[in-house]
Amino acid sequence: MRIPGFDSGGGFGLASRDGLGRTSYQGSSFSELLQIDHPHLAFDWSRYGNLEKLSVPHGTTVLSFKYAEGVVIAGDRLATEGLRVASRDVQKVYATDDHSMIAIAGAAGPAIEMARIMRIELEHYEKIEGQGLELDGKANKLSQMIRANLPAAMQGMVVVPLFAGYDLRRKVGRLWKFDVTGGRYEEAEYEATGSGGLYARESLKKAHHNRASKQEALRMAVQALTDAADEDRGTGGIDIQRGIFPTVLHCSEPGIEQAPESDIRAVYDDILARRSAGTGAGATS
Repeated sequence: MRIPGFDSGGGFGLASRDGLGRTSYQGSSFSELLQIDHPHLAFDWSRYGNLEKLSVPHGTTVLSFKYAEGVVIAGDRLATEGLRVASRDVQKVYATDDHSMIAIAGAAGPAIEMARIMRIELEHYEKIEGQGLELDGKANKLSQMIRANLPAAMQGMVVVPLFAGYDLRRKVGRLWKFDVTGGRYEEAEYEATGSGGLYARESLKKAHHNRASKQEALRMAVQALTDAADEDRGTGGIDIQRGIFPTVLHCSEPGIEQAPESDIRAVYDDILARRSAGTGAGATS
């Protein structure tokens, strides 16, 4: 017997019962497959009780904005635990498939796990359906994953990612922000979140324009993260001594490309040189 059920990948899935009355999921959602066929593998925050006083590493500042060829997403590498540095080299920006990306802020463990599951979810959907989700469907899927995390968020394990990608149908870059309840909001130009998000947005407000070249976009991203690190102690700046640089991804019609550390270093050195010369850090080359 088949039981219709909502498929969070964007359509309706089917759950069937075998001769012994056991349920077997037949839809295209990886999350629902775990919940129905393998519930012992699904993570359950409720078994940890009250997490409000639990000290966990938090990812800090991430940002995203449009440029002429598509969209950029970037993040610093610092994770904090209260007033302590939890890690100086955390990956906060991930490609979820060939044309979409996620940047995580909030409780680092659940956020990183959400980013990884999002990638698996999209791969699973494509294998089952024979085609990938459109960009709107991907953003909707992430919204549902954030909403499912609400019980943990109420206990302090908040996850607030940014999602961006290149819409192959519309031929344009797009980006979304989210709230803790799973609400998703598409932004027309740029967005930043995390402890230094306010300062990164102020930096982008002065420098951003949608006609920016790829090199100008890289400079905007590095400048915004540098400005945020100047004002917010939770945001990690570029660490030349340790060789730790922000992660910057460009997404356009050909796919996703990560900015080389050498290019980020060159932009950062130019920003410092312009500051020293008093010519203005926001000027473009």
